[in-house]
Amino acid sequence: MFKNTIGFEHKQQPKIGVLITNLGTPDKPDARSLRKYLKQFLSDPRVVEVPRVLWWFVLNGIILNIRPKRSAKAYQTVWNDRGSPLMFHTHDQAEKLAKRFKDSGQENIIVDFAMRYGEPSITKRIDEMLAKGVRKLLVVPLYPQYCAATTASTFDAIAKDFVERRWLPDFRFVSHYHDFPDYIHAVANKIKVHWQQHGQADKLIFSYHGVPKKYLDKGDPYHCECYKTSRLIAEALNLSNDQYITTFQSRFGREEWLKPYTDETLKSLPANGIQSVQVVCPGFSSDCLETIEEIGEENRDYFMQAGGQSYQYIEALNSDEEHINMIYKLALNHLSGWDLSQYDINKTDQEFTKVSQNNTI
Repeated sequence: MFKNTIGFEHKQQPKIGVLITNLGTPDKPDARSLRKYLKQFLSDPRVVEVPRVLWWFVLNGIILNIRPKRSAKAYQTVWNDRGSPLMFHTHDQAEKLAKRFKDSGQENIIVDFAMRYGEPSITKRIDEMLAKGVRKLLVVPLYPQYCAATTASTFDAIAKDFVERRWLPDFRFVSHYHDFPDYIHAVANKIKVHWQQHGQADKLIFSYHGVPKKYLDKGDPYHCECYKTSRLIAEALNLSNDQYITTFQSRFGREEWLKPYTDETLKSLPANGIQSVQVVCPGFSSDCLETIEEIGEENRDYFMQAGGQSYQYIEALNSDEEHINMIYKLALNHLSGWDLSQYDINKTDQEFTKVSQNNTI
């Protein structure tokens, strides 16, 4: 009925696990892989809040017959020798974060990464971490701003996994870090470095992934946290209110989403005297399809075709050293109070052996 811990031994040294997670990516940039990925993603009721019966027919009868092929072409433009950018950036983040803990003398901490949709799955990574002796688990979804469609969905996947387990680890979960000082400074410094190399544009645009406006109306704090992030970064850069704009990208369907829309904003700026823009996406911890193709190329074309003269995309934090240090400090804050020193694995093993012998007699 319940899943047992694979490879469990009573003399196993207990560990602390830090699992960073992100949205996910298809296995390959082809229609078949996209169909599998999109079906899992768009079947999540956190992502699409539509009556399930109606949505099943729309998803399986229309969307999954049209969108996979189109999305595959888009993914092919960002895929490289290492595969999907989101995948290899997240892999690098986990690898460097693990080294950061090790270099700090915290060898009892195991770091890994998982994807909410696709592979490596959250369940697979939890299996592997528990098998290595993880008894206390911190999960850090790399979504700075909380949103039910991303952060809460990650929690749902973990909760579903835990329901099926015999032995649960102590558990902590980072729901957001939109105003964490080290995160704000990391993004601000990334922008400063870009300015030092390319100069400052007429307008700085903070573009976040959009969600339907009804989510805001129902109490989702995502919209407010995005605006707070923009304000704090702008303050760190000493920008006035008229030097930056907060916008929302990637809308889907016909209903109203959070405004102002990034694409419509960019199309309107040249007519209002804005000839150069720089766009940064503080809601994305790693560059991916939405930043590289949508912001870096598609929206660039909108601005330039509308009469703009200069358009620059400022890359995500990815695996920059300052980003890794930020995640490390964020994790340390949430690991506070967790100590494994009280465990004596030799005594534990002796007690288990004694009980086993008594039960055998």
